[in-house]
Order: sequence, then structure tokens, then C-alpha cells
Amino acid sequence: MSNIYESDRLLAEYLLFHYGTAGETFPYAIGPVDALDFPARCASLCFDDGAAGLHPRARALDMGCAVGRATFELARRCESVTGIDFSRRFITAAIELKKNGTHWFHKLEEGARTTECTARVPLDIHRDRISFETGDAMDLREDLGEFDIVLAANLLCRLHDPAKFLARLPKLVRAGGRLVITTPCTWMEEFTPRANWLCSGNSTTLDGLHHHLDAHFDLAKTLDLPFVIREHARKFQWTVAQASVWNRKK
Repeated sequence: MSNIYESDRLLAEYLLFHYGTAGETFPYAIGPVDALDFPARCASLCFDDGAAGLHPRARALDMGCAVGRATFELARRCESVTGIDFSRRFITAAIELKKNGTHWFHKLEEGARTTECTARVPLDIHRDRISFETGDAMDLREDLGEFDIVLAANLLCRLHDPAKFLARLPKLVRAGGRLVITTPCTWMEEFTPRANWLCSGNSTTLDGLHHHLDAHFDLAKTLDLPFVIREHARKFQWTVAQASVWNRKK
């Protein structure tokens, strides 16, 4: 099966999703305006409540970083941040944003009509703190080391076997560190075989997370985190992800 996240359409949608202004993404006075800036809101969850004792030389990992907005946001508080995604197109765009601070793209208006836009990294972010690489969340390189913060935003239900990623997390998050997971719980057999879903007829995705994480993590809180992805000028995907914040046991 080809990777849909290597397409021009998805690359443009995600650049707008991550970097688009409110006017570019959702210019209407009606609708889900509280669902904008999702990657930045995900990153902010990593820092609330004192960020689990975050120290000045903190390391962060943005797993499933897509085109990198949350990765850049994590660099506001962390000395080094690694963004990893399976899509080479997404990582190529993220690397260009790190190098130049901008990346132009075309957003779809209707039919074949498009408008040129520019993704911009906020000027007050230290881009030199960041590295991007392609990687498989289910088969990460062994020398990644430990991180003070790990963010996995909307990743789980796009993995063939999410349990493999969850099993690696105790080695990725240092004792006392923080793990933030968001997921829309959109389990689809085209991405994840039914046997590998974290939910079942009698249990939820959060139940599945507890099953895999409770031995090494304490759940601090859960919350609903809406987001909106613009497909074209009059079509939007409005979704409510479930966010869960976990603290690594000491």
C-alpha cells in the first residue's frame, strides 16, 4: 500500500494545519475556531504543571512530528529536540523550515484552483536546537537515548502495531519525565489490523494505553483536544482527539 502521507495534497494540508494563520486555515466567523493551532497546543501540554521538573538542558522527542510545528514549539523550553516521522516528504519539508524558516506551498481553494502560501517558523524559536529524521515508530534506532519529554500526537492509530511503539516508551522517557499522547481513536484496518487496535468491543483506547503503560507511567490527566484540517475552502475535518498526559515513574 502506498503511503498517502507522501502525496502533494497531504503535504500541503499538513503545512497549512501546522503553520497556517487563522485567516488562511478557517476564515469564517462561524465554526470551530477553538480547534486551530493544534500542534502548538499539543506542545504546551508538555510544559504545564511545571513540566515534571523540567531542567534547563532538557531533551524532547516529537514522535510522528509530520512537518514539525510541535517540534519547533518544544524548542522554546528544551535545549535539544528531535522530530521523527515516517514520511520522507514531511521530513524534507521540516528540514527546509529549519534551514530557512519558511516553506512555500499551494493550498487548494476549489477544483484545481490554488493559492500560494508560506509556512513560517515563529521568529522567536531557536531553530538550531532541532534535528529532524525519518524513522519508524515501531522500529526506532537503538541509540536515541532518553528524553525528558516525549510527544506522540495523533500517531497511534496510524501504526501497524502500536503496541511495539508503546513497549519502547519506558526506554525513551527518563525517570520523572513526561509523555503526552493524543489520538482521535480512528482505528482503520487500512492502517492497523483489527487484532492490533488498542480498543475492543468492551474497552476503550485509553483502557489499552493503561494496559501497556501503567507498569512504568502514572496517568496525570486526560482532556479533549479539538483540531481542524482544511481540505479546501469549504470543506474541513473537525475532530476531537483524546489527550493523555503521563509521568514516568521514578
